[in-house]
Amino acid sequence: MIAFVSGTVAALAPDSAVVEVGGVGMAVQCTPDTLAKLRVGQAARLHTSLVVREDSLTLYGFADDDERQVFELLQTASGVGPRLAQAMLATHRPDTLRRAVATADEKALTAVPGIGKKGAQKLLLELKDRLGAPIGAPAVGAPVSQGWRDQLHAALIGLGYATREADEAVTAVTPQAEAAGGAPQVGQLLKAALQTLNRAR
Repeated sequence: MIAFVSGTVAALAPDSAVVEVGGVGMAVQCTPDTLAKLRVGQAARLHTSLVVREDSLTLYGFADDDERQVFELLQTASGVGPRLAQAMLATHRPDTLRRAVATADEKALTAVPGIGKKGAQKLLLELKDRLGAPIGAPAVGAPVSQGWRDQLHAALIGLGYATREADEAVTAVTPQAEAAGGAPQVGQLLKAALQTLNRAR
């Protein structure tokens, strides 16, 4: 079991990072939110979960141990593999998922690509006693954080986009960020920004 990797970020892609550990490049699958915090050439420490299949070994990386634990707990539900568990964490933070399960919020789960109404109902039943209670209280009426602009811009530059392209992408997703009503998730904005950049090319 590889519990974490610590080293210099050698490369970033839209869904993964390569971390150099002792001269070896470890490819780690990450959510957009985690990738947004990484910078090529800088040190990073990612909590990891190793998924072993007959034909592959895949390392999934997370910003903190709570996210890693939720990733593994989600897979205890029938029909949830590592890719769907990662998609759930790409859409919602761990505490948001706990709150969704605790309040039987089907809408929150169907917001995840690949989960329909029936799947959400089944997951709510199976995960009810597994994820535990939300750790933090939800932010009510929190002002939109402006820090997301700098984080998103730096993440796009880290992925190899030009400054002008990053500027345009940040502008394109600004309405989405403001519509969030609170501090927007940089990971979700990064996905939206990448979509606008891919359409522009």
